[in-house]
Amino acid sequence: MATPDFILRLREKVGTELLWLIGVTAVVVKGDEVLLVERADNGKVTPVTGIVDPGEDPAVAAVREVAEEAGIDAVAEALVWVRALPPMTHVNGDRAQYLDIVVRCAAHGGDPHPVDGENTRAWWCPVGALDDAGLNDDMRERIREALAHDGTARFER
Repeated sequence: MATPDFILRLREKVGTELLWLIGVTAVVVKGDEVLLVERADNGKVTPVTGIVDPGEDPAVAAVREVAEEAGIDAVAEALVWVRALPPMTHVNGDRAQYLDIVVRCAAHGGDPHPVDGENTRAWWCPVGALDDAGLNDDMRERIREALAHDGTARFER
């Protein structure tokens, strides 16, 4: 499902007005590879991203999004980065601004493939090939931060 139901309900009331939303970027690592997807809506190459549902823990959202979008079982390892992104306009005209939470995850099974229609491709990209993978600078920075993370900010279980 591309747009969560709670957002569809909000959009019925506010149209395309700017919404403040919580997003998650899941940087999934398997050895010396990182999970990437190619988005169906705009063709961009990214790690798995998604929207945190109301009341949902960001670590749970990251793991859920990875399974829903790429068919990979993952475990959230660490909170890597939290920041406000600039306002944006989606291809359908909806305006949003995200508080993005980057979570480093470890892969625990599955073969990457597009699952829910949000992506046209999912694959393991060698870390050494990230510069040639089609990522924009912002996504490369999120991945770089996750790969360099020293592991001191762990999620509590």
